[in-house]
Amino acid sequence: MSYKKQYQQSINEPEVFWAKAAAGISWNKPWDKVLDTADTPFYQWFPGAEMNTCYNALDRHCEAGRGGQDALIYDSPVTDSVIHFSYDQLRDKVAVFAGVLRQQGVEKGDRVVIYMPMIPEAVISMLACARIGAIHSVVFGGFAPKELAARITDADPKLVISASCGIEGTRVIPYLPLLSEAMQLADASSMTQIVVSRPQLPVTDPDPAVLLWDDAIANAAPADCVPVAATDPLYILYTSGTTGQPKGVVRPSGGHAVALKWSMDHIYNVQPGDVYWAASDIGWVVGHSYIVYAPLLHGCTSILYEGKPVGTPDASAFWRVIEQHKVNCLFTAPTAFRAIRREDPQGKLLHQFDISSLKSLFLAGERCDPDTLYWAQEQLQIPVIDHWWQTETGWAMAANPMGIESHTVKAGSPTVAVPGYDIRVLDDDGVEVAAGESGNIVVKLPLPPGNLSTLWKNDERYFEAYLSLYPGYYLTGDAGIIDDQGYIWVMSRIDDVINVAGHRLATGVLEEVLTGSDVVIECAVLGVADKLKGEVPLGFVVLSAEADVDEVALKQDLRQRIRQQVGAIATPRDILIVERLPKTRSGKILRGTMRKIADGEEYTVPATIEDPEVLNEIAAVLSRAG
Repeated sequence: MSYKKQYQQSINEPEVFWAKAAAGISWNKPWDKVLDTADTPFYQWFPGAEMNTCYNALDRHCEAGRGGQDALIYDSPVTDSVIHFSYDQLRDKVAVFAGVLRQQGVEKGDRVVIYMPMIPEAVISMLACARIGAIHSVVFGGFAPKELAARITDADPKLVISASCGIEGTRVIPYLPLLSEAMQLADASSMTQIVVSRPQLPVTDPDPAVLLWDDAIANAAPADCVPVAATDPLYILYTSGTTGQPKGVVRPSGGHAVALKWSMDHIYNVQPGDVYWAASDIGWVVGHSYIVYAPLLHGCTSILYEGKPVGTPDASAFWRVIEQHKVNCLFTAPTAFRAIRREDPQGKLLHQFDISSLKSLFLAGERCDPDTLYWAQEQLQIPVIDHWWQTETGWAMAANPMGIESHTVKAGSPTVAVPGYDIRVLDDDGVEVAAGESGNIVVKLPLPPGNLSTLWKNDERYFEAYLSLYPGYYLTGDAGIIDDQGYIWVMSRIDDVINVAGHRLATGVLEEVLTGSDVVIECAVLGVADKLKGEVPLGFVVLSAEADVDEVALKQDLRQRIRQQVGAIATPRDILIVERLPKTRSGKILRGTMRKIADGEEYTVPATIEDPEVLNEIAAVLSRAG
């Protein structure tokens, strides 16, 4: 069936469309109806049905004869180790650790917080929770104690699972002092903590509340899968909130499994047995969806990578993994490719490896600038697909659906709406705008399966944050356009649309112009306060490692590019050359924090920041520029 027909059916006959997709999942009990609309806007998918995500991800493949295939390959350049887990082996390890959780009193519906680095035990912990119907909440390893404590307090878990340390490049980061402080802040110091003692930092004198992983599994009996309601939460994943209180995104079990398995075939065009690598972290939604659940639900081999795109050991890291494990599909953030390009702009390291197994590259997590897209296309000679989604959605809203019908790539666009997502663009009054006009990107309700159903213990906040501004629509928080061919252009977050003397400008448009320069690897454009115009653009650019330019001439050239391609009104107040940009650990540029520094406002160092020292560097550059 063509993309157009599939998309139309998903919008006009969603029950028919998703019932067909649900046939790819094993159910313990069928649903009463596919979609329950009785309590709008709180829709429910597959009410009455029962299933188990762990069974669908592991046991059923073992029973179907796929048990000897690799399910998970742990590749860790920072520890110089590679470990293969077959489906049989991973199922058995998950069943035993599920038995450990049972011994510790964890039952169906209980919460378990997981605070771990990228090690196999993290994946085993997530699947073990799913196996017995417990709800996991993964917190990015190394998060500050205050942020971890807030999540522990909100989730109210039965226990916490952690490790003695994480490894960032060559740095060993102790986790237990961070965990101990967080437990004190959350008034939960006596709560059981199961800890993996890593050789890089062994646990020698554990706290009385700490149970070492190896000791815990030594005498545990395997636990069977527990059926749960399709509408029961599989996990809670916290995303930053504007009030400072994190928002706990709730992911229902049944719709999540249906949507993710469907996406593997129809969006990513991979089949059972293929090797799929999401170069992300389990602390983020990409890691949940496409390191752990989707590849295993589909019967693929998933790569768990503990390393960086550069520095472990160099900019060839990704190519080594692809060659060694015969990766068929790679999914990562554009920032990873910008880092690789900066270190190896000519691709000399790439051509030392055989990456012929790689059939496609998918990028997400931030908008992919055209220059990065073109560079990746030229170097890899395969389809490079930008796609757009959010923590809240759990999977792509817009993509080039390679498993349905490949579309012509338009650089800067994540292509078209994925079946199930009725995407519209509204003006500030809630009126749909004409094709090509910019506005607020929304999704007409109901959202398809796999999306959040609410926020943990807070239906009211869910409604206010996402559903109240435009009744009948989910507010994505992004601004952009839909062109006359149905291509979606996500230009910026709504709060990144700046107002220059009454003219609304999307910072993404200006950033696209700046990265059009051969020497600019990445950039950020902010709207900073101006007494006359309200706001004016301010640009920051990072140059290629091989760039040898006159900075004054470069700034003049970049400003002229913006005048010619956007207009004089968009000319930046200044363009500052920096060594690096402040980012979260998932690769998002911290534009809001940079804006506060530029405007001389008070700011707090975000818990998600990769390296806080970068903020001091930005402040110093701004100070020198006046």
